Amino acid sequence: MNTLHPIREADTDSLEDMLSMLLDGAVETLDISPDLYDTAVRHYKDVGTWLGLHESPEYKIYSQGSFLLGTVVRPQTPTGEYDIDLVCRIPLHKTSTTQDDLKKRVGDQLIAYRSWKQQQGHTDGPASLEPRRRCWTLGYTGFHLDVLPAIPDDDHRPHGILLTDKNLHKWQHGNPIGYADWFSARSELSHALLEKRASIADVPIWHIRSTLQRLVQVMKWHCMTYFADDTDNRPPSILLTTLAYRGEDDLFTALRNVLAAIPDFIERRNSQWWVANPAHREENFTDKWNEYPERRQAFRTWFGELTETMDNLSRMHSEGLDTVYSHLTKSFDSGPLQHSFTRYANRMKNTATQQRMSTTGLLSTTSVGPRRRPQTFHGQHTDARD
Repeated sequence: MNTLHPIREADTDSLEDMLSMLLDGAVETLDISPDLYDTAVRHYKDVGTWLGLHESPEYKIYSQGSFLLGTVVRPQTPTGEYDIDLVCRIPLHKTSTTQDDLKKRVGDQLIAYRSWKQQQGHTDGPASLEPRRRCWTLGYTGFHLDVLPAIPDDDHRPHGILLTDKNLHKWQHGNPIGYADWFSARSELSHALLEKRASIADVPIWHIRSTLQRLVQVMKWHCMTYFADDTDNRPPSILLTTLAYRGEDDLFTALRNVLAAIPDFIERRNSQWWVANPAHREENFTDKWNEYPERRQAFRTWFGELTETMDNLSRMHSEGLDTVYSHLTKSFDSGPLQHSFTRYANRMKNTATQQRMSTTGLLSTTSVGPRRRPQTFHGQHTDARD
């Protein structure tokens, strides 16, 4: 997935441009590839078609979370499988079912779906099917689908839902479509800024990442790296996404401004820590902080480390690419950064070579035809496994 940036000569890149390009190029390698994206969509639509034919046409399956928002980041797990969250919405009233019955109802149909695929000799069925705390997980090559059973929330129509949860007695509330609408509106400024700098008419919109989407991906990537050995205390993605509200022109500036503003967005309500779901104000994304104070402290420690890293980087105006890259690797996973650094360094080298050849007369518009603008890696997608 691409983020469009203005194409500039390498020797005029500011520190902010350099850092934005390094971070953007790194997180691009963690994004889901267009082919895998299309495959995932095809599979979950196939599941939805099965449910509609064998249960009820009113069963609806749709994506939620990072897949819907365009903020997917490849997990730092041994398999590196992408986690794609889906909702299976069944038109039932909460008085006519229970959480256990709802989950079993959806699970029985998914079991039948997988069995039918195997009996028919189809090779595109799920390789595995497992029950989780809230959902059912269908395993495929490169990703898995987490199917969350849900029913309509009559008190929060049209998109509110009630969710199952094995560990909780009460129905849980959610509104993934309403949240996606809120996030999309926040992204409009980012897309508007992109359109001012480059034509995106020939680029499919789902292959473009706004600055806001990339900002969320950078925060999630750093958070996964920081909490690699402490996943229980890792802040949920939805919390990071909600706090990342900015729409600045460049990624580095947006990240610094978000970090500066985050403390003001964390409320105290009746002695409770609170970050409200913008699509469901009664839902608190920091409810676990009140139950487990160590999770709030873990967030504060991570937040402080990332803020200090960005502040230190902002003072490196006289430093070169190698030094800036070296400092980034102290806080971020070096693998994606190495890939981004190599591409950016090659771009600088190629641009400098073209400038020298043009100055000496070895390269000119009359000798080689129309001069093309140097390409940046930001306008080209890299397979997430590259």
